[in-house]
Amino acid sequence: MPLVLKSVEANRGSRWIGDAWRVFMKRPLGFMGLFGVFLFAALLVSLVPLLGPVVQMMSLPLLGLGFMIAAQSALLDGPVHPRCFIEPLRTDATRRRALLTLCAIYGVAALVILAIGDGISGGAWGRLQEAMAQGTAGQVDVDAILAEPGVGTGAMWVLLAGTVLTVPFWHAAALVHWGGQAVGQALFSSTLAVWRAKGAFAVYLLGWFGSVVLFALGSALLLGLLGLPQWAGLVGVPAGLVFSAVFYVSLLFTFNDSFGGSPVQALEAEAPPSSDQA
Repeated sequence: MPLVLKSVEANRGSRWIGDAWRVFMKRPLGFMGLFGVFLFAALLVSLVPLLGPVVQMMSLPLLGLGFMIAAQSALLDGPVHPRCFIEPLRTDATRRRALLTLCAIYGVAALVILAIGDGISGGAWGRLQEAMAQGTAGQVDVDAILAEPGVGTGAMWVLLAGTVLTVPFWHAAALVHWGGQAVGQALFSSTLAVWRAKGAFAVYLLGWFGSVVLFALGSALLLGLLGLPQWAGLVGVPAGLVFSAVFYVSLLFTFNDSFGGSPVQALEAEAPPSSDQA
């Protein structure tokens, strides 16, 4: 279907988060189950030597697209199930090939970024994983590794390079699936859309950061008042899973406002703004 690149006002960034929560609450168990299936599959894949990390990284574009398809189904009062992950691969051969190519490019690029970051840190990340696996016995080693100067520099590199990588891939899988765009066109259109909606994305990212911080502070205060600070970990893990699932649900709304291309309407009908062809 033809896609139209639209102008997006900055205040839409906060609406993306609110709309995502409303859709999530329509099928909370379904979305949590969807994310759980992905985590379980990623864990199994990680057991495969050498190829495991590559496949894990390659699967991330499909994770986002699967959640967008699931969110679309929920908006239309349909089911949310793991088949949403494989639905994009059941289309015509051209789109399937383009989508798999996107996944391969993303996976390789992400691993290169991580490898460079590990090199900048002097291999500290590998040693950090080993120390953390020792539990309390390795806590001293963990503190010493985190104090190494290369760790912060490597983390900064991964953050900046990862952000740059995310921009062309943000809408790319959806542009292939719903718009039938080729790989290069999808990457270019995604970059252009994110740039044009940079104000909305700034509000969106700040909104997510603020939501997580407020939840962390609120839960810590509540547990402290109840005399149960040791429960912070028990609360944090499921909360992290919920926030992650809602984040992936919100991807549909960033796409709809940027292109209006998926076959679903926003939660509230609005007059479309002036547009240019993507």
